Amino acid sequence: MQILLVEDDIRISDFVVKGLVENGFNVQLCASAEEAREIVFDTSFDVMILDVMLPGIDGIQLTKMIRYKGILTPILMLSALNDTDDKVTALDSGADDFLVKPFHFKELISRINALTRRTKYQKHETHQNDIRIQELRIDLDKHAVYQNGEKIELSPKELKLLIYLAENKDRVVSRTMILNAVWGINFDNNTNVVDVYISYLRNKIDESKHQYIQTIKGTGYMMQG
Repeated sequence: MQILLVEDDIRISDFVVKGLVENGFNVQLCASAEEAREIVFDTSFDVMILDVMLPGIDGIQLTKMIRYKGILTPILMLSALNDTDDKVTALDSGADDFLVKPFHFKELISRINALTRRTKYQKHETHQNDIRIQELRIDLDKHAVYQNGEKIELSPKELKLLIYLAENKDRVVSRTMILNAVWGINFDNNTNVVDVYISYLRNKIDESKHQYIQTIKGTGYMMQG
């Protein structure tokens, strides 16, 4: 299991890293949010443990950045502050749990295990509401699209078109089928609106590594998985 620890207090970080490694975890340690920011968007972690009081960007701000990028990795906040308002602020920023310093190491391990169990259950229960194609992720509940963790801003019609193509992945769909599904059956079939919106999508989705939307000459389009 991969753990990211962001902690500037050397005594605490040494204690936590030593204990986690002894319990079989792989740990990436960062002493600041700025350092963590350089790796968190390119590296996959199972749990992130963030100290609230960090020099420069604090743990709350870092959590907001992580969530803004569409990264849903469980976040456990560490803080010497035990006020209810501090806990509420951390949880409202996107954290999943809050542990007050000083803490017993057994409780830290228990919190980590609880977060990973919860994530597994959530993935099992919500997998149908999340479409993934290569680096693209379509969150059907939030009506949001992400590519490599970066949110892509789409209009409602662009999103509806992308979802229709994704739900028919590796299947050729004609322009008429797209018109009926996205714009309604009474839409003028002589229009080139489908081609226009396909162009909009291609301009917003980076296809440098993978061509997501293929043109099938004389037929229509296909979303390639």
